[in-house]
Amino acid sequence: MRRTFFLMCFGFGAMMIAATQTQAQTGNCADHAQVVERLAERYGESRQSIGLGSDNAVVEVFASMDTGSWTITVTRPGGPTCLVAAGQAYQYVNEPLANFDSQS
Repeated sequence: MRRTFFLMCFGFGAMMIAATQTQAQTGNCADHAQVVERLAERYGESRQSIGLGSDNAVVEVFASMDTGSWTITVTRPGGPTCLVAAGQAYQYVNEPLANFDSQS
């Protein structure tokens, strides 16, 4: 079960990287300030989390607690901010990290 969870997380990360490349080519990119403003105005979304990718890309998750809509963006160093995924039914969870042991 734990291995399956790990592989699913790894697969999701790979999909995000591939999606970043695809989305950048389709014109879903703009200045970071413009993207944040549009997400707030059109969808009521605000930043819920932020992280740094291995290639120094900034990954952000925006969501609306009222509507449940969510958007994931990636900003590469010196580049525009690109939309890579969006959807519905966002839920905030604050779960403790699982205790993964080396025997699984």
